[in-house]
Amino acid sequence: MKIPIIKQLTTFIEKNDEDYVVEALEVLEDLTEIPSLKDEELDIIGELISNMYGALEVHNEIKKGASKKDAMNGFMKRVLGSIDK
Repeated sequence: MKIPIIKQLTTFIEKNDEDYVVEALEVLEDLTEIPSLKDEELDIIGELISNMYGALEVHNEIKKGASKKDAMNGFMKRVLGSIDK
């Protein structure tokens, strides 16, 4: 996951609507079903999907009242905490 991408996507969601990201996720997830995709292509799509889900998580925390900074920091702590386990 890349923080700058998650920040950009979160800003996009704030300016537009999270439905755009949800629909893009559906398209990307469907693309992963193509049997002829190479591993590196799947990795790239997977990274995009991870960042988009991360942005949706951050956006949900902001909707609950967290500041953008606190939402980002909380999300990254959860991600890093899950990696350490």
